[in-house]
Amino acid sequence: MERSPARRCPRGNKRAPRLSAFTAALFTQLAVSTGMILATATIHGIGLSLLTRAMASERREERVHHMVPMSLRAMGYTLLIVLGLFALHGVEIWLYAALYTAIGATANFEAALYFSTISYAAIGYSDVVIADAWRLVGAVEGINGVILLGWSTAFFVSQITRLRP
Repeated sequence: MERSPARRCPRGNKRAPRLSAFTAALFTQLAVSTGMILATATIHGIGLSLLTRAMASERREERVHHMVPMSLRAMGYTLLIVLGLFALHGVEIWLYAALYTAIGATANFEAALYFSTISYAAIGYSDVVIADAWRLVGAVEGINGVILLGWSTAFFVSQITRLRP
């Protein structure tokens, strides 16, 4: 078995430490997780910004015509926010599912979508699992999902409080 020449440390004759396979895999999972956090947080921020802009005209209309806060129109406004938030979270869940499929962490897209949904919402059923090499990404998705769901909750409450008389 031929040995490759040893890498030298800048100081002295000691060998430079090499990353173990475990450490390299860990860094890969953390890099992928970080990329997904950045992508989903960006998508979420843009989505909430678009929802806010879409609702701005509704707020102006309400002020001008002195609408009743619990009117049919206000309920429609609330429904629009809920559907918008649901769609936003759906995009983020599907993005994780696409990742799991692309890296071969699940058997198929349906399993990836199911796993992503239960991870994102921090439900954590164990009937579908991903490959051991990508478990950390699934765990980080759970943390990411809880934070994004919290962000949506704060947004929703801020929008709904304006409906109070």
